[in-house]
Formats: sequence, structure tokens, C-alpha cells
Amino acid sequence: MTETEQPRPCPGPPAEQGPPTRFVMPEGAIDTHCHVIGAPPVYPLVAERSYTPPPASAEAYLAMLDAVGFAKGVLIQVSVHGTDNRLLYETLSAHRARLRGVAVMPADLPEAEYARAHEAGVRGLRLNDFIRDGAGLYGGGIGFKDLERFDALACEMGWHLQFLLDGRNLVDLAPRIARLRAPWIIDHMGHIPYEVGVDHPGFQTLVQMVSDGGWVKISDAFRMSEQPGYRDSIPFAQALVAAAPDRCVWGSDWPHVAQWRPMPTVSGLLDLLAEWVPDETVRNRILVDNPARFYGF
Repeated sequence: MTETEQPRPCPGPPAEQGPPTRFVMPEGAIDTHCHVIGAPPVYPLVAERSYTPPPASAEAYLAMLDAVGFAKGVLIQVSVHGTDNRLLYETLSAHRARLRGVAVMPADLPEAEYARAHEAGVRGLRLNDFIRDGAGLYGGGIGFKDLERFDALACEMGWHLQFLLDGRNLVDLAPRIARLRAPWIIDHMGHIPYEVGVDHPGFQTLVQMVSDGGWVKISDAFRMSEQPGYRDSIPFAQALVAAAPDRCVWGSDWPHVAQWRPMPTVSGLLDLLAEWVPDETVRNRILVDNPARFYGF
């Protein structure tokens, strides 16, 4: 691939971050969705990626957590590194008490590779079944083809499965997910465009799945919103929290890759959380208690 053929570059996050302005961060707060990104050639980017991000170092990530007021964090393997989890492992291993991780790994590796991941701090596997307009949105992931094998692996390791998908497809996917034995969590409120409304069958299926025992990340309003202040996200988040306040977690999705609209700040996204969850007790569950339980802190 030549330089002119590189997938579209995306900007980095705002350099200055800070705490929310609408509430005081609770002690022990956990950001459950961030990425670290390395620079080629040491950390190659997969050719089939759909965007080209700038590096996001472990140092910059930890500085963000500190500036915002997060005690702990969960790192998700970024799609542009494919199944090369080295930077993820290195970052987790250097901060074992503070960080957990979710890797992207094939289901047929030697047992020692999974043991290595667990020792580093990996507690889940991410699968990408994101299909929109007939094509995958993010290259570099592993799909649902071998979902049942990943379920068996997650059960063996004591891990969970994390799903990046288009929630409008959940009506068809839900029966298959319901048969899984491992815990599972769905990214970003199902990644459903808010313009379709909360009555969309896919979103109503997601609400039912979460009510029945699944987990969900209430996050990423900046990607799916079409309104100032992301106000169209509020009924979606509130419906999920009402369905399962003990199985919702929050993530910033720092450094906000594949984002070309105005870049959010983490503090601004947390201020939106105050709109989603005005009750402090429930909000603290989402920021502290629920993720501590789910990720094994």
C-alpha cells in the first residue's frame, strides 16, 4: 500500500483533559473503554483497516485517566492492530493493579498464549460483527463465524465476550447470543443511530437482552448523535439504565478514533452521563461498582 492509498487519517484527541463539571468523580471510578495505539514499524497497522490513527501512547492514556479522575481503566485492543496485542499486553503488564484489558485473538492459539494474556490482565475477547450497508465498518477484527468456539474459550479462561455490532441486526443475532454460556457485553449502546428512535426493533431487542442478564456499555454518543450536545442519546441511555442499572458500565472511547466531526472531551462526555443518569447512587454504580465486578478489579 502506497502513502496515497492509506486509509483516511483521523485526528487525535484534545491534548487538555479534565474532570466533569456537573458532578464530582466518585472514588474508584473506572473508564471501561479506551485504546492505546502504537506507531509503525514497531507496531504495524493492518492493511485492511478503515482509518489511520495517530499514536496514542500508554503515557498519554494514563495522563488522561489522572486528569479526569479515573482510578482505573480497561483497555480494548484497537482494530488497526488486528490480533497483534503486544502493546496492549505491555501496557497492562506495567500497570497490573490499575488496568484490565480485552484482546482480539484467534480461537486456535496454543494454551500458553491465552495464559500469557490472562497474566497480563486480559479478561475478555472482542468480536466484531459490525455490518452496515452490506460492509464491515472497522477492519482488523474477528467476526462471529466461530462465536461458539470463542464462548467455550471464554468459559475456560473465566473471561467475557465483548461485541461490536450494529444493534439494528440484533433481532436476528439475539437467539445465538442468548445461548452463550460466558458473560457478554455489547459496545456503545448497540451503535444504533439515534435517528431511528428507541422503538426500533433492534434497540428494543437490546433492552430486553440486557434486562434478561446481558451487559452493555452506555457510551459513544458522539458517534451516533445528530443533535447539539448529543441530546438525542438521552432516551437510549436512560432506557438501558432502567432495564439493568447493575449491568451498565461507562466508557470514554478515548482517543476517539475514526472520528472526523468535532472531537469530544472526556469531561464533556461525563457531563452527558449526568444527563443520562441524574441519580448519583445509580451513576456511581455505573462508574465504580459495576465495572469493578465485571472486570475483576
